[in-house]
Amino acid sequence: MWLYLLALLGLYFLRRWYRERQTVEYLTEKYVFITGCDSGFGRALARQLDARGMRVLAACLTQKGAEELQKATSGRLKTTILDVTSTESVAAATEWVKGCVGDKGLWGLVNNAGVINGPIPNAWLTKEDFANVININLLGMIDVTLHMLPLVRRARGRVVNMASMAGRVAVYGGGYSLSKYGVEAFSDTLRRDLIPFGVQVSIIEPGGFATPLVNTSSESLKAAWSRAPPDAREAYGQLYFEEIYRLLQKLHPLCSTNLCLVTDQIEHALTSCHPRTRYSAGWDAKLFYLPVSYLPSFLVDYMWSHIFPRPAQAV
Repeated sequence: MWLYLLALLGLYFLRRWYRERQTVEYLTEKYVFITGCDSGFGRALARQLDARGMRVLAACLTQKGAEELQKATSGRLKTTILDVTSTESVAAATEWVKGCVGDKGLWGLVNNAGVINGPIPNAWLTKEDFANVININLLGMIDVTLHMLPLVRRARGRVVNMASMAGRVAVYGGGYSLSKYGVEAFSDTLRRDLIPFGVQVSIIEPGGFATPLVNTSSESLKAAWSRAPPDAREAYGQLYFEEIYRLLQKLHPLCSTNLCLVTDQIEHALTSCHPRTRYSAGWDAKLFYLPVSYLPSFLVDYMWSHIFPRPAQAV
């Protein structure tokens, strides 16, 4: 009995391995538009796909980021400036992409642009702090996708959205987890909308990676503490801030520096004949965050209460 089950399990993984190794044809003729290419995953992905021979259209927030990327890649790669929080900027980028792809349409749309905040309690923040993150990570993604959808449908292509394990387990306060939960929901509904058109939607869920954005979370924590309302500062106390700051300093070295663990999965979602719906990147994602996301809430609450320090006025 057990031998039959093992044989069936082996056949399942063999079939999956075979299917996932099949790639689409004529990759060098396909256009991919990537947001957030100034640094981190976006920059690394743009260089990786360019080296593979694909036609990369890279959107950067700054002219400096665009020029540096252009110098590090081939003449095939083209850059444009894009602020995903501005509908006018998104519309202009869409017209630019139309001029680049022509009648071929857009094979790949990679929504990568985003920001992150540190382990900041909600009470230290304002509505504007939440809105700033959500406008970039979620609403900006939605705006770009809606503008680019006609081009993606024409090519029967792919949409790849950058989510996070924080979209499965809300690790700390602020707009980051809220935005990534929203990315998960938007991607699921988008996938079901686009199945009849032959368009496939994939979600990337990285764990902890040492990107420039993650490296700024300590500064975000200090800035939030300095702006926190007096009653919040009194409730949490200076010691809480110092302990959580030290905790963040200990966690940073644990973040993976191998960005290829993420960019390889995005490449697979763009080039495989049978892309996955979700990709979990990093061992912490696979061995910690994913299992934790299926635990009862009271167990997760208990774990978090022993990971994070106690506020000064905690009962």
